[in-house]
Amino acid sequence: MQKPRIIIIEDEDLQYEIYQECLDDFEIQRACSGTEAIRLASQHVPEAIVLDHVLENEELGLDFLPDFKQMMPHVPIVVVSGALEVQQQIEALQGPRRAHYCLPKPVDIHVLRKTIHTAIEECGASEVIKQFESLDRSKRSDIETLLSRSTDRLSRQHQIRLLLEDAKERPNISALARNYRVARRTIIRDLQEMIRRGELDPFVYPKWDADGVD
Repeated sequence: MQKPRIIIIEDEDLQYEIYQECLDDFEIQRACSGTEAIRLASQHVPEAIVLDHVLENEELGLDFLPDFKQMMPHVPIVVVSGALEVQQQIEALQGPRRAHYCLPKPVDIHVLRKTIHTAIEECGASEVIKQFESLDRSKRSDIETLLSRSTDRLSRQHQIRLLLEDAKERPNISALARNYRVARRTIIRDLQEMIRRGELDPFVYPKWDADGVD
């Protein structure tokens, strides 16, 4: 049976050797910085990420949470660090760019192993599957329509985000609506959702515009 593949982002050699010895039920790939981890993950998406906070080249692990969640939204992240204040730990576990777990250093390796297994089995992609299964069990007659609409919306938002992420001017909402064959209100809702999730700069649809919509 193939071992679950995880990326451990840890710049300290001794700490990584401890992980290597004790996490032999996983296939481990190491990164010493968030930048390196993004490169590795782009080649082969892992089933989970173990993230230290203070990394090589003065990088901070929590700064990379938005990048990881944008690139791999369903991959669970376990933060392991001795450099985080309580408030930082809370913030790491909140919001759309959250980690799933936050463990202090020195970490109990048995707790870490169990946490990673739980993350892989019950978090990330498994959460989405459970949501779909729950909808299926509800026997709703419109289940296929709901799933199709959800998929279409996420696909459309992804394309819009790529189109606007480097934009210097506010988008033409009517043109976007014509391009995606939806109502202007649908595009406005897409923009507002992506702004709330931190995927777009608020300048693309300022709050005063949102307040003025009927």
